[in-house]
Amino acid sequence: MKVKRFFAQSMAEALKQVSHEMGPDAVILSNRRVDGGVEIVTALDYDENMARQRLGEQSAQATNGARLAEMQAEQHRRLEDELGRSRTRIREVRERRGSVATQSPSDTTFTAFDAQSSDDWQPEPAVVANGPSAGAGYADELASMRAEISSLRDLMKGQVPAAAVQADGPNAVQQRLAERLQELGLGAELANSLSRQHRAGRLEEGWKQSLKMLATGVRTPREDWLDAGGVYALVGPTGSGKTTTIGKLAARYVLEHGPDSLALVTTDRYRVAAHEQLFVFGRILNVPVRVVDESHSLDDILDDLSDRHLVLIDTAGLTSADRGYQEQLTELARSHHDIRTHLVVSATSQPRIMKSVWHCYKMAGPSGCIMTKIDEALTLGEVLGFVMETGLPVAWYTNGQKIPEDLHRAEAVPLVRLSVERLKALQAPQQVAEGA
Repeated sequence: MKVKRFFAQSMAEALKQVSHEMGPDAVILSNRRVDGGVEIVTALDYDENMARQRLGEQSAQATNGARLAEMQAEQHRRLEDELGRSRTRIREVRERRGSVATQSPSDTTFTAFDAQSSDDWQPEPAVVANGPSAGAGYADELASMRAEISSLRDLMKGQVPAAAVQADGPNAVQQRLAERLQELGLGAELANSLSRQHRAGRLEEGWKQSLKMLATGVRTPREDWLDAGGVYALVGPTGSGKTTTIGKLAARYVLEHGPDSLALVTTDRYRVAAHEQLFVFGRILNVPVRVVDESHSLDDILDDLSDRHLVLIDTAGLTSADRGYQEQLTELARSHHDIRTHLVVSATSQPRIMKSVWHCYKMAGPSGCIMTKIDEALTLGEVLGFVMETGLPVAWYTNGQKIPEDLHRAEAVPLVRLSVERLKALQAPQQVAEGA
């Protein structure tokens, strides 16, 4: 949808301009009298749904098509006015720079950008500034305003919703950056928090800075379970992949250290045949599998397995409404053994569900988490945002059903890089469709 504003001394002359530049298919969004004549705002390929998307929450005020068109026109006027102010500011900076260069030549140079046309900027030849501090100051100011105009151009083209319109340039860049982070899968609150750290500059610079901050916020443990040993319990809802993940961990351990120092335990005595899959893993790997029940408490079993280097505990996927939920978590929390509980989080879950699971199993005192089903998630920002907000270190992640090939030790930078690759893969078909 292309929107454009026309000025003329009369309505007939304005309509003639519209017909000449936009063609017969142009839709008139608004017309009004202004000083010196009339103003018409028109649109080509006008689409009400697209207009509502560009207006965002403001579109709720449009009770009919006429009001929606009027609001669309007003948005366009506001953007053009903002773009005009930005051009004026850059023109003033260039004039000051030229004046300083004439009065006090120096060896320091920098490149300015021509903002006379919002559609086509070209670098000017390097000009002289008054010393390093002046050159840096002008360069920073010009870079900031260049970013501002770039964001406004995106707004004019409809690539950024109306909510991005701000009084100063960096805010517009921050808004676009926040939206890009939300496309990655991050929640609005976290995306806005990261984007606000980018004070000035181009969008791409802020994007790289935000990704670095995201990687810094994703914690990972230094030690490897398989080498360190100990007792580890996996908790989480049904279907999150606890049992399969234990099978992958067990297979990896057996390949590296053999089966003699490993044991598997399950506390799931609430569902019929719930531990059959774990017994299958035990038989294949030649590893003992013990079941916690009325006759054998968790501590008794762990006492018997005290000679094992690594013990992996599978638990029932219960919610607070299920029978045995409290009993199972109490067993883990009150055990006299040093049980390191880890929350298993599916990357395909909605952010609200992840937070609900966190609150449900917080009583068990998780010391870390495992991400599962990475390969099935459209975007990874949701699960990365979850671990960043909760502060849970990510020990492992899984990205398929192969045992143990699809189990990987978690590292922050590769996980963030993987999330960016996943976003690019998601956007590629959309870009092809738009190009077609």
